[in-house]
Amino acid sequence: MLPEMLRTQPVLIGSVRPGDLDDQVLSPVERKPPRAWFIAFACTSTVMLVGVALMGYTVATGIGVWGNNIPVAWAFAIINFVFWIGIGHAGTLISAILLLFRARWRNAISRFAEAMTIFAVMVAGIFPILHVGRPWIAFWLFPYPNQRGIWPNFRSPLMWDVFAVSTYFSVSLLFWYLGLVPDFASLRDRTKSGIRKFFYAMLSVGWRGSSTHWVHFERAYLIIAGIATGLVLSVHSVVSFDFAVSLVPGWHMTIFPPYFVTGAIFAGFAMVVMAMVVVRETMSLKHIITMYHLEVMNKIILTCSCLMGYAYLMEGWTAWYSMNPYVHHTFWAYIAGTYAWAGWLTISCNVMIPQLLWVRRFRRSYPAMIFVALAVTTGMWFERFVIIVSSLHQDYMPSAWYVYKPTLVDIGILLGSFGLFFTLVLLFARVLPVIATSETKSALPGAQPRHAGGAYE
Repeated sequence: MLPEMLRTQPVLIGSVRPGDLDDQVLSPVERKPPRAWFIAFACTSTVMLVGVALMGYTVATGIGVWGNNIPVAWAFAIINFVFWIGIGHAGTLISAILLLFRARWRNAISRFAEAMTIFAVMVAGIFPILHVGRPWIAFWLFPYPNQRGIWPNFRSPLMWDVFAVSTYFSVSLLFWYLGLVPDFASLRDRTKSGIRKFFYAMLSVGWRGSSTHWVHFERAYLIIAGIATGLVLSVHSVVSFDFAVSLVPGWHMTIFPPYFVTGAIFAGFAMVVMAMVVVRETMSLKHIITMYHLEVMNKIILTCSCLMGYAYLMEGWTAWYSMNPYVHHTFWAYIAGTYAWAGWLTISCNVMIPQLLWVRRFRRSYPAMIFVALAVTTGMWFERFVIIVSSLHQDYMPSAWYVYKPTLVDIGILLGSFGLFFTLVLLFARVLPVIATSETKSALPGAQPRHAGGAYE
């Protein structure tokens, strides 16, 4: 007989009936939010408004109010952009790639992860627009006939970013909406409010749940999942090209694409774990979002942590093996230079602390998994800080060396981005179903007659 840890775990706990599932997942949308939600919303929206005010101040006065200088022309804005794009990776990975692999444990968490992808990419898109200095002419980035004779440089990775991120956002939004259609129809049939019924009827596009509808739905869902799978790998690879194709020591490395993609999944899963713990407890969904879900996500975090440790070692090996004094100098700055504290903080948070997850008890403990998730989120932000600031602050000419210090405006906008993200998450949790009921029902006993016992394991 197999030991317990090697047995296939159920994805739902107890007896869950389709009607009970609808009541539990869809009813919060129809009820008035609890007091705790209003308190959380007031906190996040206040932080968001501070950030929005500082963004307005930046637009009115120019990016000279930031700490950017020469040679550190890229700083908080690009760090935040890369960080938030990374956060948006876990949702599509859970939804698309795990869907193609028929990993049924994803059903209970895919909707929330997809929403976080959408919100994270929306937040990320703010920073390049601010960084161009004159956001009102940012539309010049798009290729269109004009009388100024301006045409984007398609050989620049910065240009590739515009198309990669906008395509990723469009496909992710379409994938998210498509999965919501059956739930919109359920909400349409349940609600008694005329305005809501009209609203949900519009969004459900005439869904009746017929066999023909399901056939088309499944086919479209798989096709978009296939497209999204390629985008998960390509978007952050393209973002890494912003650095890898340059001649800056510390950036010009072929390991950057897989390194960036792994880091993005790593940070995204950490954020999803934190959000799912809150949702599981506050919305009484312990039997749908089980400890097994959280343990599997923690295993993925542990795997990504090991891969990040390997990537850091390869950076050191490449610096030594290149015999390039400039690369040697940059790598030495990572571990013993002005910003060495950030480098060691990165290694501690991304490699050392996640090793706690080798212990099964910690993978199933709220305090331990939240501690690791917070450490990973912090570490992944500082990793981008190390890559950008530490690599740029000492140019080829010592006369151009300059220590970068962020201003209060930089820090306020960073905090405001977190406020915006969590405000959107809170609104989503009250306006739309946080769990894909149709997909979760497919894992209920009797839902799959051809499988022994009737349910997917």
